[in-house]
Amino acid sequence: MASSLYFILPALGGYTLTSLYLLKNPQILHKKKRAAFHCTHISHRGGSGERIESTMEAFTHAVEQGTGMLELDCHLTRDGHVVVSHDENLLRQTGHDVTISSLNLEELPLQKDRLEVTFYAGIQVSNMVKQYDREDLTVWATVDSTIMKKCRRTNSTMPYSFSMRRGLQLLLLYYSGLLPFVPLGESFLQFYLPRIINRTYIPEERLLKNRMVIYLIEKLTMKKSLFKHLANRGIQVHLFVCNEDPDIEAAFEAGATGVMTDYPTLLTDYLHRHRSQD
Repeated sequence: MASSLYFILPALGGYTLTSLYLLKNPQILHKKKRAAFHCTHISHRGGSGERIESTMEAFTHAVEQGTGMLELDCHLTRDGHVVVSHDENLLRQTGHDVTISSLNLEELPLQKDRLEVTFYAGIQVSNMVKQYDREDLTVWATVDSTIMKKCRRTNSTMPYSFSMRRGLQLLLLYYSGLLPFVPLGESFLQFYLPRIINRTYIPEERLLKNRMVIYLIEKLTMKKSLFKHLANRGIQVHLFVCNEDPDIEAAFEAGATGVMTDYPTLLTDYLHRHRSQD
């Protein structure tokens, strides 16, 4: 037993040192991704805190404020039309308890004049992206690995983000020391900034209402060395949804390359102030 330790300990030491070195220098093994765009300013649902979410008015306003990315959700009507909407069920947005997929386009109810600021796939979308030549500027994003696989099969040329399952695998690779050795297909990591949970974002899941659970999530996920490694590999890290200056600051301090907000004007002002200070 003692003799075997002479071989095991040096091997573990060598693995650990190599892993740490490659974590800081990923370009040795991996070619850095070259995305068609890089953004620090992302507008959640087009900036739902300043205009009605997921509308052309919101998207136009966010672009005028200098946003680099518009985050939006898509659903299909019963007759196959693409509808930009966060919710599949339209009760919150229209007052009618119906789903988009159960209605034809012409049957969709009108949206409310005002909506509260809240955080509560397919072939047609891909065809539109191709039609308007936006494949390198549009990102597949979903927490569901099954949906992501379908999106990737539909159009594999578009950049895509980590699903929930892939995000967990990423953490396992990071903590096991294997991450520097493993190729990654994703170009974006998008994740909640844990400190907003139960403060500006009230989750429905009972588990997430536990302070200790949120504390552990923050300690396990907000790793500057992980985010820096991803950034060095050309993978952009976006933290959301940051609607107050301290949260925006915390996101960038954690190592985010971009921040998502419901208030694009607020984020623009923050970036301008800090660029002038730099």
